[in-house]
Amino acid sequence: MKKLVVTMLLVAATATTAHAGLRVVGKGDAMRLDPTSFPPAMKANYEIVRVKCVKCHTLERTIVAIQTGVAPISGQPFDRNATKAYGIKMLRKPDSNMNKAEVKASVELMNYLLTEAEK
Repeated sequence: MKKLVVTMLLVAATATTAHAGLRVVGKGDAMRLDPTSFPPAMKANYEIVRVKCVKCHTLERTIVAIQTGVAPISGQPFDRNATKAYGIKMLRKPDSNMNKAEVKASVELMNYLLTEAEK
């Protein structure tokens, strides 16, 4: 039984490492991504998300969705189809204050982060 518990702890530790593709700083509402390892284009896209998206929700919501593959509010899968759908939703939302280029950059970042989270 003791070996089983140790094995399960090792598997759990390995599973946590699988989500280490995203460097996260802080907790709760202060949660942010560490963009130091992002390619230059994604750093620029992250600045758009960091400034524009937090007007309506924290980055924690986005980070949790990317890490878990589940949108925290709706419980729906958070994949590339979802990032596109959220982008369209934000573009149509009158108070999002985002133009088409900013939405496109945000969707590109989400897709990049989904790929990084899978590593």
